[in-house]
Amino acid sequence: MSYGQEETISYGGEEELLISSKVSGQEEEICRLSHPSHPHTLSRRYGEHPPSGCFASSDSTLIRHSLYFYFFCTTCDLEFDQYCYLRPRKMTHPYHPQHPLIFSVQDRQTGIIHDSDIHSYDVSSIIPEDSSILGNCNWCGNDLRSFDFFYRCSICNFSLDSSCSQNFPLPTISNPKSHHHSLIFLPRPLLFPCDACGLVEQWRPSYACFQCNYVVHKDCIDLPRVIKITRHPHRLFYTPFLSPSTSSLCRLCYETVDINYGQYTCNHDDCSFVVHSKCATHKNVWDGRELEWEPEEFDETEDVAPFKKVGDDLIKYFCHDHHLKLEKYDRVRDMDKQCQACVLHVDSRDFYNCFQCDYVLHEVCANLPRKLDHGLHNHPLFLDPVPLNAWDSSNCSVCERVTVGFVYKCSKKRCTRIYQQKRFQVDVRCILVPDCFTHKSHEHPLFLPIHNYDTRLCNGCNHTGSTSSYYLQCTLCKVFLCYECATIPDKLHNKYDAVPFSLCYGEVSDQTYWCEVCEGILDPREWFYTCSKPYITIHRSCVFGWSAYMMPGYTLLFGNLSIKVICNSSNTRLMCHNCDNRCWSTVYLKLSNGIAICSYQCLRDFNSKLDRSPRARYNVELVNWYLAALAD
Repeated sequence: MSYGQEETISYGGEEELLISSKVSGQEEEICRLSHPSHPHTLSRRYGEHPPSGCFASSDSTLIRHSLYFYFFCTTCDLEFDQYCYLRPRKMTHPYHPQHPLIFSVQDRQTGIIHDSDIHSYDVSSIIPEDSSILGNCNWCGNDLRSFDFFYRCSICNFSLDSSCSQNFPLPTISNPKSHHHSLIFLPRPLLFPCDACGLVEQWRPSYACFQCNYVVHKDCIDLPRVIKITRHPHRLFYTPFLSPSTSSLCRLCYETVDINYGQYTCNHDDCSFVVHSKCATHKNVWDGRELEWEPEEFDETEDVAPFKKVGDDLIKYFCHDHHLKLEKYDRVRDMDKQCQACVLHVDSRDFYNCFQCDYVLHEVCANLPRKLDHGLHNHPLFLDPVPLNAWDSSNCSVCERVTVGFVYKCSKKRCTRIYQQKRFQVDVRCILVPDCFTHKSHEHPLFLPIHNYDTRLCNGCNHTGSTSSYYLQCTLCKVFLCYECATIPDKLHNKYDAVPFSLCYGEVSDQTYWCEVCEGILDPREWFYTCSKPYITIHRSCVFGWSAYMMPGYTLLFGNLSIKVICNSSNTRLMCHNCDNRCWSTVYLKLSNGIAICSYQCLRDFNSKLDRSPRARYNVELVNWYLAALAD
């Protein structure tokens, strides 16, 4: 580069890639003010911002994010922020081919816009008369204040945020997959529907065939022709448009599918499954595979039989050594029996029973396939009947409840929940929830959306989205229901009462309600269980709280603590060692030294106290010693 030569990135972005590659350290960084015959090598100094201010942008704190170093020229005694050095000063961009765009930053305290001119490395600063002039990116509409830098044309007051400035679409796409003519880039945001997906998304680069009056988003040009999603058993085929008589609802978002634009349909006879293009190719339902040239027999997911019939009402289950017999439910005899799969009590349903041990399965749970595709995940799931012994690894990825029952796990070993780095797994209760169904708490159908949002107020528990962010929603009322609330039974049977408990979804009353289990005040506006003969009210959490999916006899590890789940009754209501109250739940937790803990919350509190103990920290032997001392 000759002295004083302007650094310009051209249409296509090759120069930008070369400049950005320097951050890897494979090339030496050269001071741009030095002469090519005598280049000055820049050194790196660690720190978020240059203490004396960046020479290019005239400020040390304009760039909020950094890689924890900046550049320094010992010869010129100048400092450069890494963004100001690595990014091109000027570019000719396809979104604004009329004039070059200049690298700019804005002081968030004063509002001053700093434009760097690489020719003289002077900084021209302006104070906008109207804050809205440079308020948004002219292509996507994003607020420029959310970005560390942007590119602008001072002549046209045209600005691109840092994300849009890195998109360099090709001027022409020859032989596109989805069209029989070449496509020409449109240097304007597309303000009408894309012919391939039917959406108006102006921030996406678009192309057009003027001969056919065909306009398409850049990322819709190569939509796959044949795919398989987890919410339908058959393959789906891309269709550019439908006949006027076949208008229907999308089976994923339950919004109307416009017949004039592209969609995916099922070609099987008597199957009218139709979905939007963007819904079908969403990462939550599609694994990203194109199946156009793959034989269909390798694509179909076959259910693996969970048992073999060995006689009348007699089966051999795949993970149990003994035969199981189908029996009718007896309220007095079978009330305390729990299903090994869902961990709920048998509770008025037919079940398979083992006469040689206590192994019990609901008839529905026994028929669950060992392998299935489900709308909750984009990969096949396999049934795992062996519970994990670690508390932190035993929770469902969808409802976040800890369970000792069966779970479905993702077949991909490296498929994890990004926010927790744990393998995706779903308990049986959540698996049995249909993609679309009517819940008794709401008059309209609820369905599983393909988009997960972090903050949605659940209509049942009034909580704003758990860490899993899975929920069901109503498209008409925008009502949301989390999976923990959706899987609570609406009726509970008791062996001592002929009338079952019913789930009440809240009511308006001036009376004071009391919970029969914990003897605390009950808010009638919240969900609760009630029985009319005699009139009894119970907190929902007292029935389906932390212990709902615990089974007596199991041992779990919580940190360094070994915990056994013990059945609780009126004769064994021990005092909780943490809160000094009686253990009121159906089960309690017993530590290795005999200490009783009443709930998960008390277990967490007790464990935190244990971690703060100077002798018991980080050592299992010392933990056991400390527990023995507490027992004494």
